[in-house]
Amino acid sequence: MNDMVVATAKEPRHQRAASSKRRNAKAGAAQRASGSTRWVADYVHGWTGSLDWKSIIWLGLVHVGALAAPWTFSWPGLAAFLILYFVTGCLGITLGYHRLIAHGSFKTYRPVRWLLAALGGLAGEGSALMWTTFHRKHHAFSDQPGDPHSPRDGAWWSHMLWLGPHPGKAVHRALVEHYAPDLLRDRGMMFLDRTFLLWHILLGLGLYFLGHILWGPAVGLSLVVWRMFVRLVWVLHITWLVNSASHMWGYRNYETSDDSRNLWWVGLLAFGEGWHNNHHAFQRMARHGHKWWEFDLTYCIILLLERLGLAWNVVHHPAPRRRQQ
Repeated sequence: MNDMVVATAKEPRHQRAASSKRRNAKAGAAQRASGSTRWVADYVHGWTGSLDWKSIIWLGLVHVGALAAPWTFSWPGLAAFLILYFVTGCLGITLGYHRLIAHGSFKTYRPVRWLLAALGGLAGEGSALMWTTFHRKHHAFSDQPGDPHSPRDGAWWSHMLWLGPHPGKAVHRALVEHYAPDLLRDRGMMFLDRTFLLWHILLGLGLYFLGHILWGPAVGLSLVVWRMFVRLVWVLHITWLVNSASHMWGYRNYETSDDSRNLWWVGLLAFGEGWHNNHHAFQRMARHGHKWWEFDLTYCIILLLERLGLAWNVVHHPAPRRRQQ
């Protein structure tokens, strides 16, 4: 301890000031990441930070590209859309990102976990590392100050506008370290995080050449448009509807401290994710549909994986409820 004091005393004044500034910045980032300050409210009311241009450009290109859909329609293109809607939306996002990685509703082999994470990445919603970070923060502060996407800050904010601002590198890193330390230790997840865009490029090229070889260049282009743009826009907005619509409309089976609702049409489109009040009441449960009419396709797939020996430690039954803070 004395050595530290002596070393500090010998530092020039400007170096000590810089060191203190770095420590204060790091502490502030950690505080904002933990949710103890109004991180989202700072964005909505007087936010003056930077924009996440990578996300803005990515989402902008995807939506603009989807406008070509009427002029590039083909039956193979529609088939690619439907198949990849299920593969990336259901297997990738709801099964992989959400129930397996974010909540640990079941366990599986590491290669299966990585495969599901790769499929989730192809949904265009960011890597598993980023998705899990903000989703866990959402549950920690659902519809409270600190929730990244609550309709209490505006319907469009909760739906998609929350993706525009960037909290800054220090806060962003602190968020990941606080909410997804398990993924930071997973080499496979980190690899998928670094190569997120590469997989979209490879799939787009593969579909184009497949369509070109089998049906000609027009169908090749159709596969790209309907797979890489129309399908991405469709899956993105369905996921976003869980964040927005399922916190505004619908019915409630459970009294929770947030505004979560069960919304039947989101439940169907999002493969069971629309039974959102059930999920917020029992967050680790693999089954989101709690009434006989609340069909949950993702849970059916988990049951199939369990029967095949590819899933275990499935959380079938609710744990004792703990009221959200």
